[in-house]
Amino acid sequence: MQVESRSVRSPCTVRIRRLPFRSNLPRPLPADPHPATGLQAAIVDLDGTLVDTLDDFVAALGAMLADFGWPPLDRAFVARTVGKGSEHLLRRALAEAGAANDATTDLFDTAMARYQQHYRRVNGRHARVYPGAAQGLARLEAHGLRLACVTNKPTTFARELLQAVGLAGHFRHVFGGDAFARRKPDPLPLLEACAALGSDPRRTLMVGDSRNDAQAARAAGCPVVLVSYGYNHGEPVQDVDADAYVDRIDEIALDAFACASGSRGDL
Repeated sequence: MQVESRSVRSPCTVRIRRLPFRSNLPRPLPADPHPATGLQAAIVDLDGTLVDTLDDFVAALGAMLADFGWPPLDRAFVARTVGKGSEHLLRRALAEAGAANDATTDLFDTAMARYQQHYRRVNGRHARVYPGAAQGLARLEAHGLRLACVTNKPTTFARELLQAVGLAGHFRHVFGGDAFARRKPDPLPLLEACAALGSDPRRTLMVGDSRNDAQAARAAGCPVVLVSYGYNHGEPVQDVDADAYVDRIDEIALDAFACASGSRGDL
């Protein structure tokens, strides 16, 4: 679904200072000296933001294609393709492998079943948590923010992955691409997550790695920070409209998002 570019920006964003783009730093920033009272909650993406799962995708797609006698995919192609849901990934993968002419509905359904079977087997096996991700989630919680994970990955796989890498305990809610009628970049998942968290979208920070995350946040009225690593469909993340860019999640300057008034009516 095409998301309109015009959307209501959070009044908090006028106070946000754009963080400079830096090369990866090995050290986290010190904790903020006071709570980020302007924010109520944070919504965090999963693949490419919290966890590098690229090799899980490569392994599962390669095993599925091998079932049909098709060649494996280039890792760089997979990196450009992930992030828009399993159906999009699989259709692109079948086309790239030369199976487009044979991609009937029955074949697609069979391929999807095989892919999910293989992905369930490797889910989290090759994954690694990005530096600063666990510390960043703990820091958000320490500032009193309620957390939800919103991803285009199927909900079951998302929950299993978070559990496998030790991050599940940070989140009150986990919503995958099959949780709602539409997925990111549509704003619906973010708006539903805000409702579940009991937070105002204008005071709910979106943390992601791609244009999908930023477009969803803008349309929902959420401030948005993008990480400099991740996938972003093979495009430079600096080209995406966001309020800030960071090299590690524990570097987010939460005080930059603070509003002078704690009243919803004054937002």
